[in-house]
Formats: sequence, structure tokens, C-alpha cells
Amino acid sequence: MMQKAKILLVDDRPENLLALEAILSALDQTLVRAASGEEALKALLTDDFAVILLDVQMPGMDGFETAAHIKRRERTRDIPIIFLTALNHGPHHTFRGYAAGAVDYISKPFDPWVLRAKVSVFVDLYVKNCQLKEQASLLRLQLEAGGEPALGGALLGELSARLAAVEEQAEALGKQLDAVEDPGVAATAGHLERKLAGLRRALDALRPGSR
Repeated sequence: MMQKAKILLVDDRPENLLALEAILSALDQTLVRAASGEEALKALLTDDFAVILLDVQMPGMDGFETAAHIKRRERTRDIPIIFLTALNHGPHHTFRGYAAGAVDYISKPFDPWVLRAKVSVFVDLYVKNCQLKEQASLLRLQLEAGGEPALGGALLGELSARLAAVEEQAEALGKQLDAVEDPGVAATAGHLERKLAGLRRALDALRPGSR
């Protein structure tokens, strides 16, 4: 049974954290609270997260500074960050969010359905990524142990089929997003594309004759 993905919620206001939990509870994943940037960085030392929802305006270490620390760490640099802000910001403010490493930038009050849908994309990708890595590791061990070639081929075929299904879903999502002129959506789609390309390269490297 696959372990639930962890979603990190970072906001200094308890009522905002409660609202996020209410919106995302339908995803049936593990929601982890952090009331400050410092708390978020501490949580990231020990746990792996599918996505981070990060409030921009916090006392002490704000969202931009927190994101900068996250992106500097090798362990956490690839975790998607969605910025949440109540500020009335212009294009320069939004650009600062993307420059800090955010894949999306959502203003409060936000549409609960939209937020849940965007988070769900990253959770789904994270879960599939974990499954593929686990199966790829088992396959590599089996091949290194000199196991039955037919079995290795069957597992490799299953991995390829699983990845193809994810690629098909991502392609369909990309077509839906083509008509949406939103830099956050474009960044999200680009992130998914890069992750899938990396998985495909890793899988191709396991094929017989690959170097």
C-alpha cells in the first residue's frame, strides 16, 4: 500500500492554516503545518514533501526568504512551491515569486477548487514518481543479481507502461492549459514536463545495451 504524500502548509496565521486544511482534506494526504519559515525549514530536514504551500507575508523570515533557503538545499530544491499572498501586488511582485523558485502564485482569497486541483497535480506526480523509483530500484537489483532476463523484461515493460500513462495524462493537461495565459500555469506545466523527461531518461538507462 502506497504511503500518503506529505503537503507542507506554511502560514503564520492559525486560521489560514485551518482553512487550507479544510480545502485540502479531500485529497486524503498528510497535511503538515508550519507557523513560520523557520518551522518549515526544520520540517524539510527530516520529511519529504510533494508540494509546499507558502505564505508570502510572514513576520521574521518571509516567504521569499524561506523559498530561497529551500532552493539552496540539494534535498529540497526540486519540491514545487506554490506562493499564497493577500497582498495587492503588481507584475514585479509576481516576478519576484517566480524568481524565488515558485511554480505558481495564488492571491487570497483563492478559489478552493482551483487550489485543490493544482495541489492534486503535484501530489499525483509525486506518488507516481515514488512508485517508478521504487520499481526501478527493484528491477536494477534483480538485473544486477543475474535474474531471469524474461522477468527483467516484464518489469521494464510494466514500468514503461506506467510512465507512458503519466506522460499521456500530462500531454492532455498541457493541451488544456495552452489556452490559459497564466505564467503560474505555464511554470507548473514546465515543471511536470521536466520531471517526466527525467524519469523517462532514467528508465531508458535500464534497458539492455544502454550505457
